[in-house]
Amino acid sequence: MSVTGSCHCGAVNYTLDEPAPTKAMACNCSICRRKGSLLHFASADAVTVEGREALTTYTFKSHNIQHHFCTTCGCAPFAEGTAPDGKAMVAINLRCTDGIDPDALEITQFDGASV
Repeated sequence: MSVTGSCHCGAVNYTLDEPAPTKAMACNCSICRRKGSLLHFASADAVTVEGREALTTYTFKSHNIQHHFCTTCGCAPFAEGTAPDGKAMVAINLRCTDGIDPDALEITQFDGASV
């Protein structure tokens, strides 16, 4: 089973080759708090992205995470970076997925503001 998602205008879309997540992380760091992201972390090889040419990227602080957003609609459907174990990972914004109700997710709070 796979999960699909996109930016608002549809120029960027992704497929997550995993069952639909039932849990998400809400981070209070400066960027996640402003975006309101609900994140699911996956290995980079489990995610296929189409429309990368419509993305622009923002990094800050340690520059370990590439925060991508659509140049047309401004929506941020995912970010890419390196997991603590050194492997490539993708942070999917579950608010941008098709068919996942954010209110049904079990949310774990992460204190990214203190990191």
